[in-house]
Amino acid sequence: MNINKASIFVFLMLTGLTRLNAQEAEVGFGIGGLTYTGELERGYNFLNNRPAGTIFYRLNINEAVALKFPITFGILRDSDNNPTDPFASRRDASMSIFLMEGSLQFEYNFLKFRDNIYQRWSPYFFGGVGLFMFSGEGERTTTYSNVQFVLPFGMGLKYIMNPRWIVGLEFGFRKTFFDYLDNVSDGDPTLKNFQYGNRLENDWYYFLGLTLSYQFYKIACPYPNY
Repeated sequence: MNINKASIFVFLMLTGLTRLNAQEAEVGFGIGGLTYTGELERGYNFLNNRPAGTIFYRLNINEAVALKFPITFGILRDSDNNPTDPFASRRDASMSIFLMEGSLQFEYNFLKFRDNIYQRWSPYFFGGVGLFMFSGEGERTTTYSNVQFVLPFGMGLKYIMNPRWIVGLEFGFRKTFFDYLDNVSDGDPTLKNFQYGNRLENDWYYFLGLTLSYQFYKIACPYPNY
């Protein structure tokens, strides 16, 4: 199951790359934090961010549209140390995992900030599809795959420092179709072991970070006059 999912995703990414004719390309990296929401944390908590990083390749199709191929990785950690309800207090669960994600993302820049000396920044929106895999501590309460689909989307801000270097700030949501990032989901309350949660709500995770990218320009050569 894991091999099939990864093979399909890699095939789609390679197919997209071979069909594109981008005007400009970028390579870059970013540092920031990962956090999550699920059974152990009901709402986004900035203080729960743990170290994370990303590397990416971006194809700028035109002023507005770009495709990005990022690999994002980092640590997710949380616990019932600050329980949200009495059941969580009795459950006393925790998580500590390493997560890696690969995705294909579509970006839309709201302002024409490239090749414009009067407009050097732009907010942008992104959305896409990807796969993530994870490993970490904890005894499994059910059988599941460590490779899962994810839908990344979010917003950011880009600023061109000079024709080659672009700095950015990005906040991204990750919608999963999976409820075992924290290894807590459905269970049988009659067993009185309290190792259960809400199986109707899947876990989410989030990336917040600063990015720096290097832009390659294609310089057109003038035709000689004959």
